[in-house]
Parts: sequence; structure tokens; C-alpha cells
Amino acid sequence: MNSTTRVKLSFMMFLEFFIWGSWFVTLGTFLIKNLSAGQFEIANVFSTQSLGAIIAPFIIGMIADRYFNAERILGVLHLVGAILMYQMYQAADVTIFYPYVLSYMILYMPTLSLVNSVSFRQLSNPEKQFSGIRIWGTIGWIVAGLSISYLFKWDGAEASAQGALKNTFLMAGVASLVLGLFSFVLPKTPPVKVSAEEKPSFASIIGLDAIKLLKDKNFLIFFVSSILICIPLAFYYQNANPFLDQIGLENPTGKMTIGQISEVGFLLLLPLFFTRFGFKKTILVGMLAWAVRYLLFAYGNAGDLSFMLILGIALHGICYDFFFVSGQIYTDSKAGEKYKSAAQGLITLATYGVGQLIGFWVAGYVGEMYKDLQESNVAAFWQQTWIIPAGIALVVMVIFMLLFKDEKVGTAAKV
Repeated sequence: MNSTTRVKLSFMMFLEFFIWGSWFVTLGTFLIKNLSAGQFEIANVFSTQSLGAIIAPFIIGMIADRYFNAERILGVLHLVGAILMYQMYQAADVTIFYPYVLSYMILYMPTLSLVNSVSFRQLSNPEKQFSGIRIWGTIGWIVAGLSISYLFKWDGAEASAQGALKNTFLMAGVASLVLGLFSFVLPKTPPVKVSAEEKPSFASIIGLDAIKLLKDKNFLIFFVSSILICIPLAFYYQNANPFLDQIGLENPTGKMTIGQISEVGFLLLLPLFFTRFGFKKTILVGMLAWAVRYLLFAYGNAGDLSFMLILGIALHGICYDFFFVSGQIYTDSKAGEKYKSAAQGLITLATYGVGQLIGFWVAGYVGEMYKDLQESNVAAFWQQTWIIPAGIALVVMVIFMLLFKDEKVGTAAKV
């Protein structure tokens, strides 16, 4: 891989996650402060991410793997996304906001698979090289969080805070426009054709061929575990920023970037963990980190125990890299050359789709269940809220530990 290609892929990753981090981190706080949304309305909005992820494999399998270059699809999706971001910026009510965020997520979630596909097709040794490209996505998320904290400052007044939160969508829209245009100069990533005589079936056209990977027992266990671990993950996306804001932690969005900073460090360590400890132990460490993080949130506070909150945020590097990034590498190693894009779409469906869809609604149900407690004792409300996903993460970890047979990453599945 030459230096020009490396720079292009790195900038692509930077913008991809800068866009997401620009508005998604503060979405829960925005919905509460700007749109006065209730718990189930918040869950409904966050669930659009999952709906987009569920549709993503069909878009990737139908288009990216069969007919058009992945980088061109990436460009078109982000250009349309920029327009939708501007509509979200202008929305003044949750009923107006929802159709735009749903449309946006249906277009954005496939791009997570597309940037992986574009990257993997340029790499000769993904296990060692991908983390060096993916790290720029983390840097993009950090820059987005710091931009919100230090460029969109507010003086504590409600109107000022609402204006700052609203501007995050404008920032994301501009970045989406830039990535949409830049995508057309990315390395060409044409669809893979095994033979000129091949006539794909309906199942292969919509990407269902990747489901054959589930015949592999290990991949099936990984797939199911990915769904289950994303239930507690949804609690973090939906509740972390409002939680830190409501308990009085100063500059919560800025402090949440500590998680992405740690992600950079652990992403660099990921190849070492793969080599020394193997895929299974790496995944298990990531699962354990989710449970520990939520317990720290449950029993920490914004005063003398604020270090527990900071430590919980800092664990994000292990939580995300050791499960999600290693899972992407594992998925790529199990898929045949023909189905790499569809396989990435399949794991996107499992994690950001089915798992988080369940998780967002469970989080909304828990929030509604303890609604009265939130009004009388905010600290107790959040403690109960975080204990539940901690328990779920521990159960998933035990299931994976008992059922998954360790294997060397790079062994292709025989389907």
C-alpha cells in the first residue's frame, strides 16, 4: 500500500467518524433540551440507527458487491446525507425530526461497511494494517467531541445550550458534504466477479450469501454474542451524555472524548493482543470491560468519586476496540473474497442493527420504569439504570467463554 492510498483511506475514516461523533454523542441531551422528548421518544429516535443497520446488508449486498464501485456508493450516500443533516438542523419538533433522522440513518449505516470494504480491499495484511487506518476514525470522533465542547460553548443559559446542540447537525452536514465529494477520488473498489459466466441468484443479489457463514459454529456463536453485547452498548449511546450532564459533571461532552483517546491507544495495542492472546481472549476482555464500566457509572458521582466516571469513560478503548474492531477483522478473515462486503454488512446488522434495536428499547423501558425515581432522586435513578446493562454484559461474557472455541484468525470458513 503506497503512502497516497494510506492518506486517502485515513482521511476517509477520519471524516466517516467525525460525522457520526459530531451529533450522535449529544443526541440524547439534544432531544431532552431542544425537543422535550420523553423516554420512549428518545428510544424511538435512537432506534433509527438500528433500523438503518438492519437495512444496510441488503444495500451493500445488492449494490456494492454486485454492480457498482463501493467508493462511488459511499460518495452518493454522504452527499444525500448532507442534505438530510440540514433538515435535522432546522427541525423544531420531534415529530418533524424523526423522518429526517430515520432517512439519514438508512443511508449512513451502510457507509460503515463501505469504508471497511474500501479499506480491506487495499490491504495485503488486514490483521496488522487495518488498525493503522481505523485509528483515524477514532481521531475524527475525538476532534468532533472537542469541537462541540470548545467551539460551541454556551454560558449555562438554556437558550444558549439549545443553540449549541442544534449547531452540531450543521457541522455534521458540512463534513458529510466534504466526504461525499472526496469519496470519488478514493481508490477504485469495483465489485468482485468470480467468473464472467456467473449468474447470481436472488439470495446472492440481496447479500444473503453471507448468511452461509453462520454454518460455521464459531462464527454463529460470535454472531449471537455480538447481538447480545450490543444490548448493554445501547445504554451507553442513549444515556451516557444525559447521565453525565444531569449528575453535574463539568463539560461532559469534552470528557467523553477521553474514551476515544483511550481507543487510539488500545487500537495500536490490538495487533499485539491478537498475536499474544488470540481472538477469543481479546473479545472476552472487551466484554468484561463493558460490565466494569457500567458498575463504575452506577457507583460513581460528580464529586469525590468522579474518578470512577472518568475511568469508566476511559474504558471505552477496551470496550470498543477489543470487541468491535477485532470482530470486524475476524469477520473479514472468515468471509471468502467474494462476500467480504456482504459479510461486513451482516455483522453490522447483528451489532448496530438487531442488538442495539433491542438495547435502545430496553434502555427506554428501564428509563420509563424508574421515571418517578428520576424526578425524586437523580443519582438513584442512574444507579439502577447502569446496573442492568452491567449484568447483561457479564452474562454474555460467560456464554461466549463457554461456547466459543478459540481459533487462529485468518482461517477461512468453509461454507
